[in-house]
Amino acid sequence: MTAALTSGARANRAGSSAISLSAHKRELGTFAVSIPFFTYTACFLLAPTAIVVIGAFQAADGGFTIANFAKLFEANTIAAFATSILVSLASAVIGAIVGALASYALVIGSKPNGLLRRMISAISSVLAQFGGVMLAFAFIATIGINGMGTVLIKQLTGLTVNPNWLSSLPGLITIYCYFQIPLMIIIFLPAVDSIRPQWREATESLGGNTFQYWTRVAGPILAPRFISAFLLLFASAFSAYATAAALFSQRSILVPLMIQGAMRNEMDPNQQGFAQVLAFAMIVVVAVVMLMSHAVEKRAGQWQ
Repeated sequence: MTAALTSGARANRAGSSAISLSAHKRELGTFAVSIPFFTYTACFLLAPTAIVVIGAFQAADGGFTIANFAKLFEANTIAAFATSILVSLASAVIGAIVGALASYALVIGSKPNGLLRRMISAISSVLAQFGGVMLAFAFIATIGINGMGTVLIKQLTGLTVNPNWLSSLPGLITIYCYFQIPLMIIIFLPAVDSIRPQWREATESLGGNTFQYWTRVAGPILAPRFISAFLLLFASAFSAYATAAALFSQRSILVPLMIQGAMRNEMDPNQQGFAQVLAFAMIVVVAVVMLMSHAVEKRAGQWQ
């Protein structure tokens, strides 16, 4: 009897050891799989951020200084930040509203796995990444001074498109909306798709109308997702560079363009530190926006 109990205990310990070893191997496997991700994050996110932060407080001789921040409060720098925030807010508002309406129309007008839904999702995924110099060239070739659309409009109607429109803030906002709206569709479509038709039926069965349904049922559920998506659109527009650089090559009206001008300045060595300060300020703005987005997403998780 004692021998049987002893052998049983040994078998249990052996089984527990095998289970523990198997779990340990799975944890090691999970960690090994995540190594490329952490390596990529360290190389292309953490390292550049550290370089910018250190450079913002570094003098030309390598010593510590805060003199680089003096130009941050000059009129032209404040104007560049104000313009960047204005363009980002305007394009984010337009992109969020139009993208949200398009997402809702797509949900009520197509099947979940239908051809239209898949096609719009695929097109939005492509257009959301279509930015930079290619996007600027596409607009210049279409409605620029000698663009095909400009020439066609003049031939058909006799009207002449303002040649400086693309190089103005309304033109830049319009171009930004070209990738903001598809990005909003990608982000917001799953949230709209999560709204159940039974919720509207339940509201109507209890005597509620459409206004009450949107303000008391669907609205509170979609609002956190909408705000979070809007903040992401703002961060996307605020950090955009290549499109604006192609259109405003000689003017530093946005913060990224001001960073470009400071980096290319070979006359004043202190401009390198100023460029780091501008980048540091942009990191702070984007970090605040992302923290706000995280807080909103955390609130939205209460409904799941």
